Formats: sequence, structure tokens, C-alpha cells
Amino acid sequence: MYPPEPWHLRGQMYLSVFLLPAAQAPALPPVLGAAVRPLTVGGRVAVGAAWVSYEPGGVLHYRELLSAVLVREGGRPRVSITDIWVDSVASREGGRRLWGIPKELAEFTLDAESDPLVDATITEPGAGGPFCSALVRLKRRMPGRFPLGFTVAQAFGEHVKRTPVRGRAGLRTASAAWRPEPDGPLGYLAGRRPVLTLAITDFWLVFGRSAEDRAKRRERSAP
Repeated sequence: MYPPEPWHLRGQMYLSVFLLPAAQAPALPPVLGAAVRPLTVGGRVAVGAAWVSYEPGGVLHYRELLSAVLVREGGRPRVSITDIWVDSVASREGGRRLWGIPKELAEFTLDAESDPLVDATITEPGAGGPFCSALVRLKRRMPGRFPLGFTVAQAFGEHVKRTPVRGRAGLRTASAAWRPEPDGPLGYLAGRRPVLTLAITDFWLVFGRSAEDRAKRRERSAP
């Protein structure tokens, strides 16, 4: 139904960061909220939203829109995905069962053929129209490739699942105009401008742990 962990993925990502009042930021599940705290900047919660195109060369090929709250666990930064849609059943099932990522199915257009513009829309199955769209304008390409590394923290039953993500990518500066429907699932972003937008280009990622790494973790946690 879906590939085993870890997933090796390649593609393009268009990421915007928003700063939201705490009362308007997406809520974390209780089990996760007991373990982490939202990362705030000037008293506002940092929320990242990204369109992603996973391309051939990885274990799965699909498109995705996600929104995530940047959090901290003690002094360690984490990413917690609160809303996410994909156009792949295998990705949905794997994300839910392996890592507790609450993926839903949706229909996408993600047109990046007219550089420097990327035009994206998303529609829930059976809906009359898109609940979010965005126009991203790509700008300066930064020289070289950059390491990527972060940990995703998700509610997984009554526990918190922590999943490492590692990779490398190119970077381009960018600007973005997001147009979520105010009464849609991303309504908390409606009318807001991102404080930062980046294109994470030609990335490769390793999402999750190998069987050997999982065995070592079990040995370390054994009494």
C-alpha cells in the first residue's frame, strides 16, 4: 500500500512563513500540546505553509499542500504538521500509519512551467471550487546547495512520534500571494502576508528512520 520507512523523496517546495496571533493559530492535539510549545516571534506563532511537488526519482511521486506550526520541545525546535493534503492514496496511508501525519486527499494544479511564476490551487474531492490558491514569484538563485535537517513531532495515538528529516537542496528567494478561502480549512491564513517565502529547489530528502536505526533506538530505550 505504501513504501516502508524511510522514504527517499525528490522535488520542489515553495514555502511561506506567517506570524499569527496565538489565538488564531491552528491548535495542536492535546497529547502533543503537553509536550511542545509553539515557537513565537514578537509574541506571534510561526506557521509555515508549503506547496510541494514530489518528483520521479523518489519512492513516491505526488503533490502536497501542508501547514505546520513551528514548536519547541525544551530547547529543541520541531515542526508539527496540523493540516496537510496529498493526491496520493499511498502517501496518505503511509503518512498516517508510519508517522501520525494527518494527510487528506485533494486535487491539485501546480504549474511551475512558466518560470519565474508558480501557480497552485487545491480542491477537496467533490467541492465546487478550490479552497486555497497561491501565486509564487521566484527570484534570485542562491549559489550552492544547502543541508536540510529538522524533526517532525506528531501526535501518534497517546504518544508523540518524533521523525527525523534530512537532505540537501538549492534555494531561491521568492514572494508569494496566498488566497485561502476565509471559511475553508486554511481560513486562519486568509488576508495575511507571509514574512518570508523561499523556493527549496531540486531537493532530496530522507524522511524517517531505517530499520537499523529503529532497532538501535529500541535497544537504548530498553530497561
